[in-house]
Amino acid sequence: MKELKLIALALFTCGTLFAQDLTLKVNSEPVTLNIGESVQLMAAVMDSKGNKVADREYLFYSRDARALSVVDSTGLATAIKHGEYSVVVISPNPEGGRLRSDIKVIIEPAAIAKIEIGEVPTKIYAGVTFPLDIKVYDKAGFERPEIAVKLSSSNEKIVKAAPFNKVIAVAAGKSTITASVEGGVTTKLDLNITENPIAKIELTTDMTEGRSGDVFTLKAVTKDKNGKVITDAPINYSFSGESYDVSAAPSGLMTKEGKFVADQPGLYVLNATSGPAAASVTVSAAKRNVSRKIEQVGRGSVSTKHTSDLWIWEGVDGKDYAVTGTWGADGKAYFWDVTNPAALVLIDSVQVDARTVNDVKVSEDGTVCVISREGASNRKNGLVIIDVKNPRDVSIISEFSENLTGGVHNVFIYQKHVYALSAGRKYYSINIEDPKNPKIVGEFELDTPGHSIHDVWVDNGIAYSSNWDDGVQLVDVGNGIAGGSPSNPVQFASYAYPSGSNHAAFPYKDKKTGKFYVILGDEEFPYGLDPDGRKPGRAAGYLHVIDFSDLNNPKEVAWFQVPFAGSHNYWIEDDILYAAFYNAGVRVVDLSGELLGDLNRQGREIAWIVPEDPDGYVKNAPFTWGAQPYKGHIFYSDWNSGLWSAKLEPVVPENAAVQTK
Repeated sequence: MKELKLIALALFTCGTLFAQDLTLKVNSEPVTLNIGESVQLMAAVMDSKGNKVADREYLFYSRDARALSVVDSTGLATAIKHGEYSVVVISPNPEGGRLRSDIKVIIEPAAIAKIEIGEVPTKIYAGVTFPLDIKVYDKAGFERPEIAVKLSSSNEKIVKAAPFNKVIAVAAGKSTITASVEGGVTTKLDLNITENPIAKIELTTDMTEGRSGDVFTLKAVTKDKNGKVITDAPINYSFSGESYDVSAAPSGLMTKEGKFVADQPGLYVLNATSGPAAASVTVSAAKRNVSRKIEQVGRGSVSTKHTSDLWIWEGVDGKDYAVTGTWGADGKAYFWDVTNPAALVLIDSVQVDARTVNDVKVSEDGTVCVISREGASNRKNGLVIIDVKNPRDVSIISEFSENLTGGVHNVFIYQKHVYALSAGRKYYSINIEDPKNPKIVGEFELDTPGHSIHDVWVDNGIAYSSNWDDGVQLVDVGNGIAGGSPSNPVQFASYAYPSGSNHAAFPYKDKKTGKFYVILGDEEFPYGLDPDGRKPGRAAGYLHVIDFSDLNNPKEVAWFQVPFAGSHNYWIEDDILYAAFYNAGVRVVDLSGELLGDLNRQGREIAWIVPEDPDGYVKNAPFTWGAQPYKGHIFYSDWNSGLWSAKLEPVVPENAAVQTK
């Protein structure tokens, strides 16, 4: 959930609605603004006689803070980006409950200002079709991809304009392409077409046999009639195929760089063309065959409230323990002995002033636990530091709320520092070398309009913060790659994707290929969510695989999606992804080798398990929060039923000898 949606959902837990004779009146007609304009949104609680009720508090929250910035709780809003948006208005009751309504706001787009055409090859050969990278911008500086661009050529005997911003080099010569949009804005591109010297293509692939999900890399060498290599020839790649299963259509993905991956097992013909020259190779993709059995092993039931995050660790006594949080309840965190995964035993708990303990983490040495707080009665939300040297008798060491406003949604412990979110906008680095006296030593916050943050995860001295619309931010907090430290966080790379739903991030480096990925997870609730009631939930969103091997040019290369379900928290260990997908339970996915395309369609899912519980907080309504592999088992928490453990069937080596008595 985005930052402001989280605030709204927290308010939903305050109790029942006001008496039916009170209504919340807001702007009945849509409010229309131009970019840069501000407006005072109006709201009033009215009684049954139509009189305004005095001394009521009104809270205004934008569903898209980057487009419509609500600068204060009085409802003064400033338009940032064009579009249609909703502002949620809530009037809480001091005695419990709330009234809620929405105001529709329409922000008019700015006039078109310019058209930009990206770089084209320095040498363009006749007979080649190539796309133009065209972007349209308005006077507010926003890209306008919905605006249709018309192309025309000054000499169609040399260059022809084609649909979808493509041009066809017909013959050697010069021509000017004009790109225009309605309103009279134009730009021009001069093209010089040369004779095509390409006579043949020699095409090879790094392998001819693989599996679905394996990446075949093509190498195309173009030569002229004398056998001389043409190094700057443009190559177009394509494929066709025949599935081994007659009931499944052949499918896959070919990149413009010549990388191919098959979704379905089959024979595939991989093609390379450059003008009149063409070549092909045939490859075979067998079934990936990575499926394994998974079985539930144990569980720790929590059926009277929602369960949030989990963390598993080895205690100083050598036994294994878990801590789980609670959501929208009474501020409790539970401690479990999980040494025997088949018998998860509740051994202790703590209760703090909060409605939600959203996140829980334990230090590397297993001595200190940190839990987050949201919804404190005195609004002093922060974090609580707990002594867990004896998990059967935990004790609070200290509480810390300095600068941590608006509820701490997520925390992370790394090398005696806690990285804690504040107000859903930034995170602080807090030194806990002396856990009785924590102190802030640094902070990280973006400066983009309406920026927000959901999560921070630290690995090898790099903090990966998930910043919704701004995507993932890679920040040096001690790695040394950018000279950063806990007291001087330095951002050095980032990646954002269009949906703006970046909720979580986890780094992963494949030791065999050397590829460095960051897996980014969405969180979306297009079907709504009923945190107070007893209705089953259903989420949306998926995992995005971003190749960060080139930090200056990250790109999305693959994805994993479960139909009619949505991702939440996840973990990667030994080339295997363990992902909680809310109503679809835990999904176990093979990440070995180079990653490209749709991982689910490629048969990379190893196993899945769904924690259905007839005695859950919401009966038989799985809503899995997070998963963590640990010492050969998988532990996972479920919003409606508590803590679970499972065991994945081990891999049987090929050609393993059969033992007989």
